[in-house]
Amino acid sequence: MTYVIAEPCVDLKDKACIEECPVDCIYEGQRSLYIHPDECVDCGACEPVCPVEAIFYEDDTPEEWKDYYKANVEFFDDLGSPGGASKLGLIEKDHPVISALPPQEHDE
Repeated sequence: MTYVIAEPCVDLKDKACIEECPVDCIYEGQRSLYIHPDECVDCGACEPVCPVEAIFYEDDTPEEWKDYYKANVEFFDDLGSPGGASKLGLIEKDHPVISALPPQEHDE
């Protein structure tokens, strides 16, 4: 089990979750953040600080965003397990599920 970042994060990337994550497992893509499923220790520190409630425990992800589990896992297919997001910084890609979305509107 792991945590998942879903659609409310797309085109927002608030990054409060990154600051709270004790194991540095939240990576930044072009349009969204991603939680590495093998590096996440399921501590849950990221979930309550997300201002748009985009982070869910895998089993609690709303039905309309179930594909985001797959997106979070597959985002790392070619990256492997880098052992910390801060080493990489911005990763110049997104999962196809996120890339295919139209620009997301967010209230400031």
